[in-house]
Amino acid sequence: MSITRVWIEKGCITCGASEANCPEVFNVEYDQGTSRVIEGVDFAPYVEQIKAAAEECPVDVIKYE
Repeated sequence: MSITRVWIEKGCITCGASEANCPEVFNVEYDQGTSRVIEGVDFAPYVEQIKAAAEECPVDVIKYE
């Protein structure tokens, strides 16, 4: 399965789990209390890490297609 889109919905608690699982795709800005998907990343090499980040998200706000 290829991933073509990754996003973080409202409600992120900036716990850092996304960045811990896949720092190539996710960036947590603790001082601003936000998490984001890094623009321009080829998701293909990180499919398993993206899935793990979504599964381990404690508030279930990491989504992908």
